[in-house]
Amino acid sequence: MMLTMERGRVMRFAAVFAAALAVSACASKNPNDLSGAAGQATPGSPQDFVVNVGDRVLFTVDSTELTPQATATLDKQSQWLNRYSQYKITIEGNADERGTREYNLALGARRANVVRNYLVSRGVAATRIKTISYGKERPVAVCDDESCWSQNRRAVTVLNGAGS
Repeated sequence: MMLTMERGRVMRFAAVFAAALAVSACASKNPNDLSGAAGQATPGSPQDFVVNVGDRVLFTVDSTELTPQATATLDKQSQWLNRYSQYKITIEGNADERGTREYNLALGARRANVVRNYLVSRGVAATRIKTISYGKERPVAVCDDESCWSQNRRAVTVLNGAGS
């Protein structure tokens, strides 16, 4: 008798559990609800800055001149940074692997300063901006041809978090 009652409880629990699984599997979602979708960035978040604005600009060989594509990215950065003024930033200047360490550190510093000056000219407060040069020490692509070198000649704007 006791064994039969226990078996009945287990069977009822299994039936309720199976029903709950079936209901959750059939639940429909609003197709317009993208809140959990991959790639969705909350406006004003660091992810929004990287995904929707762009956090880096590229340079040609031995150059610190901003290309039209770079200025377009920096214009978007300045608009975003002026809108979300709680962030301080660091601009990281980088170079490709060719050249001496000292030369590339100086080149990275010049690239970071060019980007800094451009952002300041577009209204971003200079007090919010730090610069640093990594020279050739932090490549994003490692190979021995232009496809990698071109990715490493860059300045990256990094959000340091909300300031006080």
